[in-house]
Amino acid sequence: MCNNFFSVGITGGIGSGKSLICKIFLVLGVPVYSSDERAKWLLSHDDLLKNQIIQQFGEEAYDQEGKLNRSYLANTIFTDEERRQQLNALVHPRVGADFDKWRASCSASPYVLKEAALLFETGSYRQLDKIINVSAPKALRIQRVLLRDIHRSKEQLEAIMAKQWSDKQREELADFTIKNNEKELVLPEVIKIHKHLLKISY
Repeated sequence: MCNNFFSVGITGGIGSGKSLICKIFLVLGVPVYSSDERAKWLLSHDDLLKNQIIQQFGEEAYDQEGKLNRSYLANTIFTDEERRQQLNALVHPRVGADFDKWRASCSASPYVLKEAALLFETGSYRQLDKIINVSAPKALRIQRVLLRDIHRSKEQLEAIMAKQWSDKQREELADFTIKNNEKELVLPEVIKIHKHLLKISY
């Protein structure tokens, strides 16, 4: 069990480099919960969520083998903000419940990290003790994602970014901001934040 369930969110826009920062925290021994990865898993394995998705988006949301029809769902919500919000309203509560279960069974680390791109947008940051924001210039973020996800276009990325909070908005609410701009060293900043969190989480 975690000592006192002290939970820290880590967020940032697409391409900001959250995964890199999380890997450093993992090396430091901090358990990390990836909301995006767990959401993908839940969409395929959580029976309650699957039934809700089918009711809301139709039988086409899953194939005959029960696997998520990602292209269908993506096309359905990509240009329809109301449908996207409907999907989020189904997925985020299940991710929240899954996180609570994971947190309750984590190792004896003084604190845990919850990685999520939309912590502020969904309001889930309110259930966390501290928030770390990872920021990077827009041009660099686009460059990173285009190299990583060859199926995405620049136009798609800009549409995704338009739906996310700006770095300025995130920085105003975050307790810490790590600038992952490839000019400043992130390791010393992560270690500094880690030491601070160790002090206040006991």
